[in-house]
This record gives sequence, C-alpha cells and structure tokens, in this order.
Amino acid sequence: MSDGRLPRHRRRWLGWTIGTLAVLLLIAMGWVTVRGIGAAEALQAVSDDTADLKAAVAAQDLEGAEKIADRIAGHAAEAADLTSDPVWRGFEFVPWVGANFTAVREIAWIADTVASDALTPVLDAADELDLADLGFSGTTIDLAPFAAAAEPLGRADATLSDALAKAREIDAGATLPPLEEAVGQVRDSVDEAATLVGTLHGASVLLPSMLGADGPRSYVVAMQNNAEVRSSGGIIGALALITADRGSIRIVRNASTADFPPLEAPLEVSEPNVALFEEQPGRYLQNLTSIPQFTEAAPLIATRWTQQFGGTVDGVVAVDTVVAQHLVAATGPVTFGPFTADGDNILGILLSEIYSTIPDAATQDAVFAQASSALLAAAFSSGQTQALLGALSESSDEGRIRIWSAHEDEQARLATTSLSGALPTDDDSATWVGALFNDTTGGKMDYYADAAFTVATGVCAGEPTTRLEATWTNDAPADAATALPEYVTAAGWYGVPPGETRTLVALYGPQGATPVRIDRDGAEEQVQTAVIDGRTVLQHSVELAPGESTTITVDFVGTGTGERLTEVAHTPLIREPDVTRESIDCGS
Repeated sequence: MSDGRLPRHRRRWLGWTIGTLAVLLLIAMGWVTVRGIGAAEALQAVSDDTADLKAAVAAQDLEGAEKIADRIAGHAAEAADLTSDPVWRGFEFVPWVGANFTAVREIAWIADTVASDALTPVLDAADELDLADLGFSGTTIDLAPFAAAAEPLGRADATLSDALAKAREIDAGATLPPLEEAVGQVRDSVDEAATLVGTLHGASVLLPSMLGADGPRSYVVAMQNNAEVRSSGGIIGALALITADRGSIRIVRNASTADFPPLEAPLEVSEPNVALFEEQPGRYLQNLTSIPQFTEAAPLIATRWTQQFGGTVDGVVAVDTVVAQHLVAATGPVTFGPFTADGDNILGILLSEIYSTIPDAATQDAVFAQASSALLAAAFSSGQTQALLGALSESSDEGRIRIWSAHEDEQARLATTSLSGALPTDDDSATWVGALFNDTTGGKMDYYADAAFTVATGVCAGEPTTRLEATWTNDAPADAATALPEYVTAAGWYGVPPGETRTLVALYGPQGATPVRIDRDGAEEQVQTAVIDGRTVLQHSVELAPGESTTITVDFVGTGTGERLTEVAHTPLIREPDVTRESIDCGS
C-alpha cells in the first residue's frame, strides 16, 4: 500500500532539479548583480564626463570635447551592453523588481543612443557655428554658418527627440526611490538637450531665409503684458516693426495699441473663438492674443498692422514680459525711462511699478517702447551669446515666444516646433490637457494672480478617466482697492469692483475626449463650450476678491483618457504654476 510519497528515484530527481534551479538562480542573480554594478559605474562615468564636455564646449575647446565625447560613448556603450543580455532581460519579468531592471536598461539605451548618434553631429555643428558669438556682430548675424550646421543638427535633433520619447515612457513610479530620482534626472537632461538642439536646428534652417538672405523681410513684434492675462500670455501692450536684410536687423517703427482703434466691422475669427470670446478679438487688437492658436491670431495682427501703416508683413513674433526677465539675466541691466532694470526687478517694473510711477497712459506707452528697444539693443551688444541663447531657449520652452511666417515653407517647419503657438497634439509620447486664462477686469491685476493644477488619471465606473483641476487665486493685498493705481484695478470701469478680478478660466481635455463631470468648488454652474482642434473647451467666468481662490474640476472620458503620461499645458503666467499628479479617486 502506498504511503503517498514519491518513489525514491523520483524524489531524488526532483531534489536534483530544485537544487539545479536554485544554483542557476543564484548564478543569474550574481550575474546581474555584477553587471548591474558595472552598468551603474559606467553610467556614473557618463554623468561625470558630461559635465566636463559642457565645460569644454563652453570654452570652445572642440578638440578636447571630441576626446571627452569618445569617452562618453565608450562608457555608454558599456552600460548598454551590460544591461541587454538575455539574463538581464529575463529579470525584467520578475514581479516587484522587474521594473527596476527595465528602467536601468532603458536609461543605458538612452545614454548609448545619445552618445553615439547625437554628440558627434552636435560637435560637427559646433565646428561650423562659433558658439562664442554665433555670428553676431552688432545688430547683424552672419547667416552662412547656420546653413552649414543644419544637416548635423538635424541628425542630432532627431536622435534626441527619440531619446526623449523613450525617457518619458519609463515607468519611474514602479521603481525604487533612488532609481525613480535618476529617471527624473535623465528626463530633465534629455529634455533640456532636446530643447536646445531643436532650437538650434530650427534656427539653422529658418534663420537664413527669415533674416533676409534672399531679400529684405519685415516683421511685426507684439509685446504681451502678463499683468492682464490672455490665452497666449498677455494683452498686447506695444508693437514694433523690424526689418531684416542679409542678417542685419533694425527697428523701423514703434507703435502702441492707441494707434489701433476698435474696428466697426470686426475681422473674421473662427467660430470656436467667437463662442469663447465673442467679437472682442476681431474688434480689438489688444484681444487678438485671446485666440489660443497663434496660427490664427498672427495673420490677424499682421492685417491690423497693414491696415494702419501699409507695407508688407512677412511674419509676426509675439513675446511676453517674462522673456524680458530671461534676457536681462543674460545681458545685464538695461535703462529705459526713469528705470534701471535687472533680472531681479524688471518684472516688478514692467508689470507694476511703471503704473504707480508714471500715471499718464501715453507716457507709459513711450516707456514700454523704450524698454523694447533697450532690450533688443542689449541682446545684440552684450557679447553673452551662449547666455542669450539659453534665455531664448528657456523662454521658448515656457511657451513665451511665438513665431508665424507668411511664407508657407517656413510656416510648415515652424508648425512642428514649440514656437508655433499651437495647442499641443496628443501622440504616443504624451496626452495633453490644459487651461487658458483671459482677464476681463480691464486692469493689470494679474500681477497678483496665481494658478495651480492637479491632473489625475485612472479608472472610474469601469471607464478610463482623466481629471483636471485648476485653482485660480487673487493674491492682491487686502487694501488693493485703495492702495493700487486705478489703471491697475480698472476702478470698476468694466463692472468689477476695484481690487477684485474677473477671469475667464477655460479647461480642455485630451483630443476626442468627452467631459462627464464639471464643477466649481463642488457645485455645478453654467459654462461656455467650444471645440478647438478636437478638444472640448469648457469656460467659467470667475470673480474673486483679494485673498480668494476657486477650484474648477472637469472629468473627461473617452479617447486619450486614463493615460499615465498626461501632461498639462497652460497660458504662460508670471509665475510657473505648481502641477500635482495623482491617481484617480472616484469617491471625490
């Protein structure tokens, strides 16, 4: 009669099998441990050498930079090799720890790809472009080196774009805290490099023609004032016409919004924007930047200019006041009117102090024009070209510079960059939600405004869901009604009590998504709706006294919702809003 045990020979076979598997597992663990240590050391060497590479490029030591780049490529290739064998890949499927192995392998792949396919083209471009001055001489730019650098920069740009997409796909939240921090650092570094190289590549392709290599060009520059917020940054406060001829740039006319009276017959604006802003953009030049798509707003700005002054406009550039802060930090202090501005005080001057110091609106306009001229002159004469390039790159990355060209081939290329001023497009690398802010107070109270966002994704009631919360705050002093100039508070001219603010706050979801829950501070209220580029936009009118805030919440379901990689786009504000990411809480 059997006692239920396996026969001795089968027990022996099973014991051998388990023992063999245990030994193999121990060997595999030792294998990946040794290779993991080697990979970590190689990646640390990449990080150390990258700092040396930056210093060499900054010093224009291209020969030294090439040697360092070779070292980086060797270390990166070693890290990629150590983390790509079948044993390592097998550990990626182990529960709880597999995500860490995957993240290390993907970081190594990114380092190897960037080192082998981006560093060399960038150094080739640096050999063409003198990074010490980028061809600047006074108000003239030598355009020939940009054309020569276009091809290598294009290769590097493509590589970095792929690397950035890969970095965004890494599930950092599933890794151990030290590795999660490392993934964040890799993303930030690749993002910074991709932005800078992308900017340089775009410049190398577009600058020769746009700066008059094939004939003179004329551009309208619109300065946006963030103290009175609009979708693309701020109300248009001043304008200038600049000309470019074979790289030589000069300002030929300054103008203020007083030169553009309201139109009796408004310009044609698309139906979604009429739904949100009525005829205001079509009638008032100041409000054209309420239109969130610069591809629509810019031609209308050009039309208003030619209606008033005649001539031909080859393109429009819009910048906001924070760009001035970035530029002054790079160029050094500038003087205009009674002010001397540096990186610390220029926002306070342009967005607040000027109104209390100079009560006359016409004089304010004159000082704003002086400020724009002083900033442009400083940019060309400072000699701090690399710092200037960094300031422009940072401004572009924050959405504070928008460019439109009347020439179709140039506009087609601009449309693929952050300079286009278009709403973001959902793709495999990220899904986007966002917010647009437009002041209807009629003053300059948004110097005191702040925003914060929370985006949560997950599944609610069995459906993938994305929730966007936007909090808008009036941080003006309690005595704003009497302490601030009437030009700032608007003195009730448009029906808003002095010191209070009235703002149109519009939230939009992923392309093709449907809103299923809309509330403000937990209660439903009437909203304006429109569909722009496939995105449902829901707009509240919000009125706040000093110290008050409000939170608007929208849940979206359908296409693109519930995606972990959901990014938040928003109107460029004076201060960068806090963005919090959470998992969806269906009970709230």
